[in-house]
Amino acid sequence: MKEYEITQLALENLEANIGVAGNWNEHGIHELDGTMELIIDQQLLKFNVEVKQELRNHQLAKIIEMEQRYGSLMVVANRIFPNIKQELRQNQIAYLEANGNIWLKQSGILLWIDNQKTLQEVKDKGNRAFSKTGLKVVFHFLLDENTINRPYREIANITEVSLGNINYVITGLKEMGYLIKLSKDQYKLTNKKDFLDKWITNYEERLKPSLKIGSFRFLKENDFNNWRNIGLQQNTTLWGGEPAGDILTNYLNPAELTIYTDESRSDLMKKYRLLPDPNGKVHAYKKFWKSTHDGLTVPPILVYADLINQHDRRCNETAEKIKEKYLYDTV
Repeated sequence: MKEYEITQLALENLEANIGVAGNWNEHGIHELDGTMELIIDQQLLKFNVEVKQELRNHQLAKIIEMEQRYGSLMVVANRIFPNIKQELRQNQIAYLEANGNIWLKQSGILLWIDNQKTLQEVKDKGNRAFSKTGLKVVFHFLLDENTINRPYREIANITEVSLGNINYVITGLKEMGYLIKLSKDQYKLTNKKDFLDKWITNYEERLKPSLKIGSFRFLKENDFNNWRNIGLQQNTTLWGGEPAGDILTNYLNPAELTIYTDESRSDLMKKYRLLPDPNGKVHAYKKFWKSTHDGLTVPPILVYADLINQHDRRCNETAEKIKEKYLYDTV
């Protein structure tokens, strides 16, 4: 559902459930999604609004920051999971679900309704776009939007995905409203903020687990602290996550090390003196793209995703620095 559909459905159900009327205006603070007014006990309550399809853990830090910056924030979402609702309440952030469930505390009024069943989700017609295969293709679109307008056979070669799947992915993106037609053969990404959020969420949940080679510890513990001195094989093995965040911003002291690689598990262990350890702080993942530069890190957009998905304040701050410096054309 689009922002308008989510907010209107939420307001309709809120009024039907408990008789509280309200309205949403899409105009407001540029960074947010408009404003909302509710009438409760003959009082007019005003909120700045952020609309989400589903609010995810990796988005919480940004929501809390918005509340601190602008105040009177209300999150309106199709669905909010119980643990995230608890986090919002603890931070005094109002929320409203599409089914009419609500929590708010303002002007001496506390309203908490949580007895409505979650609305049945409509199956996403474009789910091929965010399948494991689709996520690889979408990643390349995020790296270079011009890739979208290349011949399908060329896209298949770049992404190492079958020709048939390219068609499914692009068709899915059109159906989901993420591609708009400029001319007969030219398309442009739209709703980029939501597009990136959706990729980050689905990457963490669907693709990344299938890429994991393993967790390790160093044979010599001191190698962890001296990770910058480790000579990774150029273009074959790259830093991701926290070490990449530190390389790009010089702001983060890594608590865990992440690498993306084309090397085998045995070669990694031999070359970098690693020992398998399920509780180890060195995590290795298979690369799912072709390297196009000689840097030490994976592309900034993947570093950003890894950091956001850590759910850590310092990682979130580093991710924001990366977004400001490297991703200004992406979101």
